Amino acid sequence: IIMSKWTEIRDNIVDAIDVKDVTEDVKQRVTAALLAEVLPTIENAVDRFTATTREQAKTETGWCKIRDGIVLPLVMEGAVFVVKTVLEKTVQQTA
Repeated sequence: IIMSKWTEIRDNIVDAIDVKDVTEDVKQRVTAALLAEVLPTIENAVDRFTATTREQAKTETGWCKIRDGIVLPLVMEGAVFVVKTVLEKTVQQTA
């Protein structure tokens, strides 16, 4: 089910950006598709990954504990937050 959903999402994005003239409408549709379909999937994957690494960090020591408990979760969650915030602000300003 997940793979078929990903294929559908991918095909929708490819269809949306496969145009000769990239207009504001096209950019808005791609942004909306990213926010509605792609980012929730990425957020879920990041949540599972960071939960796992944080749990593993409990039994680790030294740099691995810092990497798994702080650095990787911070980088991944931060990246998703920044992308989502920028896209949401863009939608608000172009609506």
